[in-house]
Amino acid sequence: MKKSKHKIINDPVYGFISIDNDLVFDLIQHPIFQRLRRIRQLGVAEFVYPGAIHTRFQHALGAMYLMRRVLESFRGKGIEISDREFVSAQIAILLHDIGHGPFSHTLEETLLHHVKHESISYQLMRKLNTDFDGRLDMALEMFRNAYARKFFHQLVSSQLDIDRLDYLRRDCFFTGVMEGSIGVDRIISMLTVHEDQVVVEEKGIYSIEHFLNARRLMYWQVYLHKTSVSAERLMVNIIRRAQYLSQSGNDLPCSNALKTFLVHNHNIEDFTFNTSVLDSYSQLDDHDVWGAIKMWKDSDDPIISELCKMLLERNLFQIQIGGAIKGNLEKVRQAVAAQYKTLRNDTSYFFSYGTLTNEAYVVEGQPIKVLMRNGKVLDIAQASDLPNITAISKIVKKDYLCWPKNVSLS
Repeated sequence: MKKSKHKIINDPVYGFISIDNDLVFDLIQHPIFQRLRRIRQLGVAEFVYPGAIHTRFQHALGAMYLMRRVLESFRGKGIEISDREFVSAQIAILLHDIGHGPFSHTLEETLLHHVKHESISYQLMRKLNTDFDGRLDMALEMFRNAYARKFFHQLVSSQLDIDRLDYLRRDCFFTGVMEGSIGVDRIISMLTVHEDQVVVEEKGIYSIEHFLNARRLMYWQVYLHKTSVSAERLMVNIIRRAQYLSQSGNDLPCSNALKTFLVHNHNIEDFTFNTSVLDSYSQLDDHDVWGAIKMWKDSDDPIISELCKMLLERNLFQIQIGGAIKGNLEKVRQAVAAQYKTLRNDTSYFFSYGTLTNEAYVVEGQPIKVLMRNGKVLDIAQASDLPNITAISKIVKKDYLCWPKNVSLS
């Protein structure tokens, strides 16, 4: 007797999610997608919010569920969507994050050499398309904006896409930061298609205003929370040191998948033309990194050993946001050298600095369009009667500097 592929998944955010398409079921069962179970959605945010241990796997399923609801709503409004388009759009959003590496965005800049996770998602989707005999052709076109009906790509990637609708709702749920709560049901019901563009009906303006403000608040309270940033920079410095040691001939204990990206700085060409690199990446997840960190704390190298102990014991960097960052930078460098007896070149592993950027809404990007009752289409910043939407569209940047708590600048 053939086993049924029609399943129901109980999601804590939306309730029951039905899987009633054989291709979708088989994609979810594939090892490349199952790997997302082992990648945290919010990286190291659990150091601040203990409940933030949800995964990219959950997010992908939730996004697929919301895509289905949007498409059903469109059909109800008379927008013609074929059965193949209906399934392909769900697949495009289901697979949109399969290129994420360990801890999602946290190590993207470190393990990869100027390679965005979206580019790796595309390469993994191509690999899956080969495995499934070309049945993902349309989903791939939608993902890379090559499909004739452009509104499908907007649903996958834009400033009001399905990805953002799910991660704001889901991250709010698991962190408990209620300021990030958004009216997903209301937003979905207010979306429609006008001249091949996803637009918001005028009566949905207030829901979009709340969506943008919730996104801004979630950035400051969760994604750019000072303790999250501190933990991220500590983990980044651990990987930087591991790469330096590995590329200097030291054989650090770790999985083969992780070793591939410590010993070599792979670029997008490697992912495109070297199947072994893509295969190694498709086996890499959070557990590789945590397992390595637990071993590296006993390393003969005092720098990586100390950094790993700090992270494992949650002895995170202290952090300064704003103020005289440049003025304190040299003080930190000298104080670190004195505290840890390191050479000047090695002090950089014990501190970090940079800029935090909050882009709640970028007018110059692909704008959120509102279909007014008179038939005009306006940018949300023009359609809204609240001045804070214009304020939200301004990119806010704040410099930061972090260093060990046992290092005093006085």
